[in-house]
Amino acid sequence: MASDVRVEGRVCEYPGCAAAGEFRAPKSRDRLHQYRWFCLEHVREYNAKWDFYAGMNETEIEAQIRADQTWRRPTWKVGTRTGRQSQDPFESLLDPYDILADSDVIGSAGRRPAAQANNLTPAEQQALSILDLTWPQTLDSLKVRYKELAKRHHPDANGGSKDAEERLKLINRAYSTLRQSPHFAT
Repeated sequence: MASDVRVEGRVCEYPGCAAAGEFRAPKSRDRLHQYRWFCLEHVREYNAKWDFYAGMNETEIEAQIRADQTWRRPTWKVGTRTGRQSQDPFESLLDPYDILADSDVIGSAGRRPAAQANNLTPAEQQALSILDLTWPQTLDSLKVRYKELAKRHHPDANGGSKDAEERLKLINRAYSTLRQSPHFAT
C-alpha cells in the first residue's frame, strides 16, 4: 500500500510513543503550514489541548477575527477610494430610467437636471458617472477631466497595476462614448 510507505518512516512525535505518525497537527498559530506528526491517540490529545488564541489578549483576538473575515486582504469603506467625498449619498447613483425621480428616496437635491434625464442615453449617463462628472458639461471640461483621470490611473503611474489598467480602459471607453455624442459636437 502506498499510504504505508508514506508513513512507514514517520514515528509519532509524542515522547515515548513508537506508533506510526500518520496524522498531522500544526506546530503553532504562527506556523500553520508546518506540522507535527502523531498517531491517532496522540493527535486527538494534542487537538483537545490546542488553543489557537492562547496568549492573546482581547484586542489581539478581535484583530485576528476581523482579519480572517476578509481573508487577510486589505479593505476600505465603500466610497472612500473614489478620490473625493460627497455629502449626498445618492449623488453618484445611476438611474438611467429615472425610476427614483418621483420617489422620496432621493430628495430634490439628489435629482438630476431634467436635461440630463431627457436628453442623454443610458450609455452617456454611465460614461459621465465613470468620469465622475455631472451634466451639463463642455467639451473642454470633458477633456480636462479625461486627462486628469488618465494620468492618475495609468498603469505606469501605479506600478503596472492590473486594476489601474482596467480602470483606465473604462475611462477611455467613457471618454470615447462622450466624444461621439451629439451633445459634445464641436
